Amino acid sequence: MEATFGQVDLTNGAGALKNRIRLAEGPLDLAWQHCGVTSEFLGDFFALRRAAEGGDYNEARHSIGYLTNELLENAVKFREGADITLEASLEGTTFEIRISNVITGETAGRFQALLAELTTRDPGELLIERIEQNAENMESSGSGLGLLTLMSDYGARLGWRFQPAAGTDVLRLDTYAALDIV
Repeated sequence: MEATFGQVDLTNGAGALKNRIRLAEGPLDLAWQHCGVTSEFLGDFFALRRAAEGGDYNEARHSIGYLTNELLENAVKFREGADITLEASLEGTTFEIRISNVITGETAGRFQALLAELTTRDPGELLIERIEQNAENMESSGSGLGLLTLMSDYGARLGWRFQPAAGTDVLRLDTYAALDIV
């Protein structure tokens, strides 16, 4: 069953600088270091354009890299096999990215419950609550701190679309993010 949370519309047009990367499922397996390398590449790729247009290279590289890394780590951590695709663009000061992967129905259910809260409450207040909860229970996980930090501290506009995929208990998850880069 299809479900949508947050903002899932990308607005960058045909004239935007674009990049598409596919991390293929295969014998090398996807690992954390792939997230960092991929995020740094995209951060540098788009920061160079931003700097050429008068923006702050370091700020753009950091913000794009951090956003991409957070979302890509989630895709790698929770995926159920299959490739992960990143489609990113920069138009003016707007950076947008969509990350697509496959997850199980069980994972989707847990994530949708978290997203129902994350997308209906103030991210700054919820971030403080979750930090306090995590301090009290060091073994807690799945609190959404990374997503809340993106929303609260970076002003990221996030969205998620869950769609049935080929297979009995898997869903295609598209994660969307937009960020204004100075």
